[in-house]
Amino acid sequence: MNKILLITAIGTLVCGTGTALGAVIATSFRKSNNIVMSSIMAIAGGLMLSVVTFDLIPEAILMGGLGLTLIGIFIGVVFVSLLDIFLPTTALLKKYGKHIKTAIILGIGLAAHNFPEGLAIGSGFIGGRTLGFKLALVIGMHDIPEGAAVASPLMQSKLSRFKIILLTALTAMPTAIGAYIGAILGDISTTFITLCLSFAGGTMLYIVCGELIPESKDLFKGIFSTISIIIGIVLGLLITSAI
Repeated sequence: MNKILLITAIGTLVCGTGTALGAVIATSFRKSNNIVMSSIMAIAGGLMLSVVTFDLIPEAILMGGLGLTLIGIFIGVVFVSLLDIFLPTTALLKKYGKHIKTAIILGIGLAAHNFPEGLAIGSGFIGGRTLGFKLALVIGMHDIPEGAAVASPLMQSKLSRFKIILLTALTAMPTAIGAYIGAILGDISTTFITLCLSFAGGTMLYIVCGELIPESKDLFKGIFSTISIIIGIVLGLLITSAI
């Protein structure tokens, strides 16, 4: 049980710190501008895409095969798709515009996929200490630009800097639950581990393709956002290769 609690604490600390750090960086700017937001979202998208491509999916295939991995990816994509479709357009969204809606979608999406990320971390540690630390560190690092991406639109609201950082950091809390469950159940079946990893990969793919990259291109129509995406992909590749 102590091992499980330690795994849970590691996953929570790494992801919570990464997300909060991203919010701290974003709120360091007096005013958020399109170029900065475009770069943040593009780098986040590239980094997440790199993690999925070079780490999560290959590891899932290695553990449970291509077929099971595709099922997990499909479930993850459907889950976030439904979240996106049924997100209500409230008066708050209308009042603050599309950037606030982006922040809310990213925040909910980040919280939602932090749960399977926690599952991936927990089950990863059960599968091997090296894999567990690699997943925790990489996910924690890509939570930095994600946190910045969520916090930047919120800077246009009347919320204080402390509240923006706190709200952004709270999106990492589902990681604790996921890490705990993953650590308990991950030792039972490699099938479950495969589904955890591929589900997390599917949710990331949807957020990258449906939110981060398109929004980054809308904010700044030029080569800068494309270059930022590539920077994120290369950075993710370097991280996954070095760990």
